[in-house]
Amino acid sequence: MTMGNRLYLRRALLGAGAALIATAGIAQTALSADKLVVGALRFTSHSASFVALERGYFKQEGLNVEIRFFQAAAPTAAAVTSGDVDFAIAGITGGFFNNAGKGALKAIGGVLHERKGVDGMALMASKKAFEAGLTKPEHLKGKALAMTQFGSTFHYMGGVTAEKFGFTIKDIRVRPLQKVGAMIGAFKSGQVDAMFMVPHIAKPLARAGAGKIVGWLRDWHPDYQITALITSTRNIKEKPALVRKFLRAYARAIADFNRVMLNQKKDPAATEAMVKTIHKYVYTSRPYAKAARSIKAGAMYLNPGLSLDLKSIKHQLEWNQAQGFVKKDITMDQVVDTSFVKTN
Repeated sequence: MTMGNRLYLRRALLGAGAALIATAGIAQTALSADKLVVGALRFTSHSASFVALERGYFKQEGLNVEIRFFQAAAPTAAAVTSGDVDFAIAGITGGFFNNAGKGALKAIGGVLHERKGVDGMALMASKKAFEAGLTKPEHLKGKALAMTQFGSTFHYMGGVTAEKFGFTIKDIRVRPLQKVGAMIGAFKSGQVDAMFMVPHIAKPLARAGAGKIVGWLRDWHPDYQITALITSTRNIKEKPALVRKFLRAYARAIADFNRVMLNQKKDPAATEAMVKTIHKYVYTSRPYAKAARSIKAGAMYLNPGLSLDLKSIKHQLEWNQAQGFVKKDITMDQVVDTSFVKTN
């Protein structure tokens, strides 16, 4: 073998060795990353999950995250209880409170919140109901209201609206339909008179003539913590460092979302980039141009740093207890862990 051949062989072996070391390093990183499943809905208000995943914020914290999608808040929280998901962004519901009362899970951060000046949950009247006179929130009395389940966020929204305008939830004919998709279908077909809906769905429905937006919940109930980040009590007790990693990544994504999507005209290029990211998870079956309009219109306020509105959660707990959906002996200490984020 010539000297040139020996030199070539030596370089090839060194290159192969380096490749093996690099591959081993990658494999070791993959093996050492904490594998997590996160429960979410295909809503713009859940976009921080998508942003954190797509921008690598989870990966930078050593987290290997998979997002699993659900059709309503209650089954999302139940999946945390069963251990099918590790974290979830879920509405604060009667089901959540009951599972928390059993010691299965807790809210560790706040996500979606109503805020003055930002479009949040819209009260919609169906085309038929609007033409028959349901043109204001106070006209909801005696009407059929779509929702997912008893004790859902939609049920609570109906309750606080009734109280604001001088009647009670018992004066509304509530219609539990299990899934958001079923709510929309019943609304469009005129089987129900009204529903509360996120803006990325409400605004396109109104543009299409399926109904009218007759009020915004922010105008009469602005201090409302709609969704929370929840996890199992086991994670809180046994893996607090992992919980903090997840919260750091998620908080970075919230900051990005609020900065861009709540002030879309400031940086159109950044807005377009974020909308394209969100479109991978929201309105995926629609052409981008059509989906982008709805996503942009659906930007809602997310709690900076995942801060928790304890006053709002307490009110929701007491409301659900008053309706008989939640046991009277469940307390806030069982529902919320305040050791990870700021509270107010």
